[in-house]
Amino acid sequence: MEFQEAIRNYAEQPITKQILLDLLKDYKRPYDKITELVKQGLLVLVRRGFYIPGPNLNITKPESFLLANHLSGPSYVSLETALSYWGLIPEKVFETSSVTTQKTAVYKTPAGRFSYTHIPSPYYSFGIQQVELTKKQTVLMATPEKALCDKIITTSGLLLRSSKQVKELLMDDLRIERGVLRNLDHKEISKWITDAPKKNSLEILIKTLEEL
Repeated sequence: MEFQEAIRNYAEQPITKQILLDLLKDYKRPYDKITELVKQGLLVLVRRGFYIPGPNLNITKPESFLLANHLSGPSYVSLETALSYWGLIPEKVFETSSVTTQKTAVYKTPAGRFSYTHIPSPYYSFGIQQVELTKKQTVLMATPEKALCDKIITTSGLLLRSSKQVKELLMDDLRIERGVLRNLDHKEISKWITDAPKKNSLEILIKTLEEL
């Protein structure tokens, strides 16, 4: 089976080195063939050992959210990226932001810019859900509530001490509409408080959401 035909079985999926070596097992020098495929525009090297279909290969590429899940793990899409996806903030984002239990890192790749911000366990494991982008692409993403809490927790120097301060952050700085905030599940957030960083800030957030 020709490579271009075989690779179609991996449409919408990240392509690892192991997958390529399996597809090219009949070649005596598969690594040289991979290099050639990249030069031909049939593959794009995103990061070492990690590829996506190239511009000259007419198959659907994986979404940036799925790439983010696979580029560094464990991780899930969160912060401004998730807030934008869920319609909480009006701005479009041009970087795919995730949180991770690993070290904070940024990867600038041909497929885009991906950032990973460290948060500790066990707080990390709360408020994650699977989101189906397409039939072949399901990603791990923060719920709206978790994305907002992650934003507060990971913003350096941000300590919320009053409802007035919370409202200024949510409505003025982030430009989240009051109606959207009323729909957030503050009871769900309260389940995470015990294990969360910046407990006091999240307690003020919950109190403010209850009052809206």
